[in-house]
Amino acid sequence: MTWWCSARGGPWDWAWQAYPGVWLLVAIITASYFWQLHRLAEPGAGRRAPVFLLGVLLLWLAADWPLGPLGAGYLASVHTVQWLLFSLAAPPLLLAGLPPGMLRRWVARAWRRRVTRFLTRPLVAFAVFNIVLVATHLPAAVDVLAVTQLGSFAMDMAWLGAGMLFWWQVLGPLPELDPMPYPGRIVFLLANVFVPTVPAAFLTFADYPIYAVYELAPRVTALSATQDQQLAGLTMKIVGGLWIFGTASVLFFRWYRAEEEAEAPVSERARG
Repeated sequence: MTWWCSARGGPWDWAWQAYPGVWLLVAIITASYFWQLHRLAEPGAGRRAPVFLLGVLLLWLAADWPLGPLGAGYLASVHTVQWLLFSLAAPPLLLAGLPPGMLRRWVARAWRRRVTRFLTRPLVAFAVFNIVLVATHLPAAVDVLAVTQLGSFAMDMAWLGAGMLFWWQVLGPLPELDPMPYPGRIVFLLANVFVPTVPAAFLTFADYPIYAVYELAPRVTALSATQDQQLAGLTMKIVGGLWIFGTASVLFFRWYRAEEEAEAPVSERARG
């Protein structure tokens, strides 16, 4: 039974294929969210639901047909798009869609709070995110994991988990867990621009395909395997970099506005 997208080995024919494992994951995430939301007595919590559902939709698009099978076994460029969706696009929406009360309920138990505190330390999150990024783009990992459904599923979930840790630092959803101030979040974001340059450079400047799974796959587009790989590297570097720099810019303006609001009462007292 085909339950998750993996490299198939045959020609690509644009015939729709069902992946019930993807649907089940999306259903579990969505049902769990609304069940917890129903139990949560927090005014206005439901207003966050559209943001959360948009994050779930991006996960669905990344994992299901056609991006799922294309990225798993045919095009390295689509594989990179999947990484962007799983790691950089969906996680901030999922976190922003979680009401604080829902997160507080999760960390109510002492052991969960300790684990969450450890995993959400900036250095730990930085290390996990970038180790997962580099490890899942090594040829040895891709050529082994992408050819099995379990391996492909593990890679996708590693991207999602690392992305959630990464964006926790940026969004700081729980004040009681000591989130970084705005300058620290901006530095954290910018520091994560440099490590993706390593796999992006290998993909962009290699003179030959480095992934056997994409080199041996039947061509889907007019691009050769090497050209598709170069497109993957450019997509990782340019789109990922713009996403991070754009987020850093938003944080900078929020920091500026917060500083202005903090100084306003002082100025009013001085005038009085």
